[in-house]
Amino acid sequence: MCQAVDMSAPRPPRAWLLMAAGDDRQHGGNTGYDDQADAYYSWDSTVNNYGKIEVGDTVAIWDKRKLLGVSVVEEIDVTPAEKMLLRCPNPACGRAGIKARRNLSPRYRCQDCQLEFDEPRVEVQTVREYRSRHDAAWTSLDGLLGAEQLRSVCESPKSQLSMRPLDWNAFRSALEDAGASRAVSRIQGRSPDFVYPANSPVGITIPSGHTRSMVRVRRGQQQFRDDLLARFGSLCAFTGRAPARVLDAGHLYSYAKLGQHHKHGGLLLRKDIHRLFDDGWLAVRAGNLSVDVAPDLEDFPQYAQLHEQRLKVDLAPQQQEWLEQHWEEHRA
Repeated sequence: MCQAVDMSAPRPPRAWLLMAAGDDRQHGGNTGYDDQADAYYSWDSTVNNYGKIEVGDTVAIWDKRKLLGVSVVEEIDVTPAEKMLLRCPNPACGRAGIKARRNLSPRYRCQDCQLEFDEPRVEVQTVREYRSRHDAAWTSLDGLLGAEQLRSVCESPKSQLSMRPLDWNAFRSALEDAGASRAVSRIQGRSPDFVYPANSPVGITIPSGHTRSMVRVRRGQQQFRDDLLARFGSLCAFTGRAPARVLDAGHLYSYAKLGQHHKHGGLLLRKDIHRLFDDGWLAVRAGNLSVDVAPDLEDFPQYAQLHEQRLKVDLAPQQQEWLEQHWEEHRA
């Protein structure tokens, strides 16, 4: 039975520090996760706090040394999976808390019983695998905050967890003090005032093996894209003709904030152009529909050549209004 949702009471802001260390991992008890810091984050039900992240939460991604960037969770997919766990071979221990050592032999050491060994005991376990997407709101802040600063703004500064809660107010202040006020505003603008809990009716069961998918940004996305294709054809608004498979239906506004697909609220954008538009590295002057390229892209000819070019499509008045708001957000 679903619990009642008090829609009149906004949930306090919630933020997470997520470690995307790649191969640089101290914990050797599993084979790692398929992460792409600027797009999605993966974990499973063996990880502490695995079921607590929700759509609408702010996430800060780091690599154990520095902040990589921040975003807002757009959706979370959950699927059953089998995971290979590496355990201590000591029969009296058998824990997964083993540490892989690069330059020492034996290769592994158990952090519980201190046994050193080359071959761990392999165990296959059925888990729930989670993947959250956050690419639409991603803001790169590579190195803006260091490891100690990030730990200090966690709810538990001494925590060693790969997914740990952040004190949002302290984290926001640290970003603003470091000159990232625009990133803070963008996060707040894209975070919904209230997010339904995982056990509410918004949780959607998807066939073909998915156990649960919490979707906020993508509901109706296919129809939204089909409508744009029918209107504009296979045409990127910035660069011209392109195969339909590389074209995204890009919103000209924050869907996470408004929660609706407006008829004249989108354009077909090549996937890379979509990312750069969302980040504000590409913007459009609504008056003459000419492209403005941010200085960060001047060293990339394929994007620099777009500067001052007109869009390749004709726009409705409402689309021009959305573009003007986008300009105010990223160029004012």
